Amino acid sequence: MDKSPYARRDSRKQRYIIGVCVVVGLALALGLGIGLGNKHSGGDSGSTASPTSAPTASSLPSPASLWQPAVNVSWQIVLAQTLNIDSKDPTIKPDVDVFDIDMFTHQNTSVVDDLHRLGKKVICYFSAGSYEPYRPDSHLFNKSDLGHPLQDWPDEIWLNISSPSVRDIMVARIDIAHDMGCDAIDPDNLDGYQQDNGLDLTSLESIDYITFLAEKANAKRMSAGLKNAGDIVTNVLSLVQFSVNEECVKYTECSVFSSFIKAGKPVFHIEYPEGAPSDVTTQASRKLCSTPGAAKFSTVLKTKSLNNWVEYCNGEIAMTDVTAS
Repeated sequence: MDKSPYARRDSRKQRYIIGVCVVVGLALALGLGIGLGNKHSGGDSGSTASPTSAPTASSLPSPASLWQPAVNVSWQIVLAQTLNIDSKDPTIKPDVDVFDIDMFTHQNTSVVDDLHRLGKKVICYFSAGSYEPYRPDSHLFNKSDLGHPLQDWPDEIWLNISSPSVRDIMVARIDIAHDMGCDAIDPDNLDGYQQDNGLDLTSLESIDYITFLAEKANAKRMSAGLKNAGDIVTNVLSLVQFSVNEECVKYTECSVFSSFIKAGKPVFHIEYPEGAPSDVTTQASRKLCSTPGAAKFSTVLKTKSLNNWVEYCNGEIAMTDVTAS
């Protein structure tokens, strides 16, 4: 099976037991007004305030001018390759409404403009919670802000998300997305508190960080999404415009993300079937597409490399044109 720096599901033992405890603890903490403090401050730059209290939706700008994707909107996600769009061709495969693409891979291309020309919306992906040595801004991170490697991804390291330096770097990334014309951001690895992160990250810090990212994106008139982190959905649902979820069927947690559907916000849902792309059985596809609670999710079946292959629940299979490597 291909390994990719994008599709990852770290160890999630006793996830739901932990999740219930986190939600109860959050409710108590928020009710008692417990602040976050600044136990992780380790950056050199002090231009971004560290978290001091549980965030609320009232601190965010009005969403009136933001793109709010519809429930069950169609989409494709390609992170491992660069899209290749023929400027003379008025079509693209698949002919879906939304494309989620890697921001850095497409930074110096016309792909976002080309997708807009075709009437598509564009979500730009970057990792907000981990250090990736192959990114062009990787030299800006302080060693003091790095924790443990991600499980199964030894080159990628959890970040101190409360660090002013880390947050400054993410603001710069959001600026890049804005300059590219992205309609939204897909910030990955927001659930480090659930993992062996080496930084004592907490769920309250993740909520504060998501709020911070949403505020900065919204200020640039871009929407923001929540990536995984199902046990804090209740706390951040009002702050983001959509969810990007990996493998809720596999981990029996689709009902957690159905809150987005009830709120009129889509769940961009990815499953990685065994044997993809060539040996996915009809039985496996039906199981992944018919899970209770996920009926209105925008489900795609992908390889873990998140390349240009995609299968939909109606049986359609497509290969998006990409630049030859």
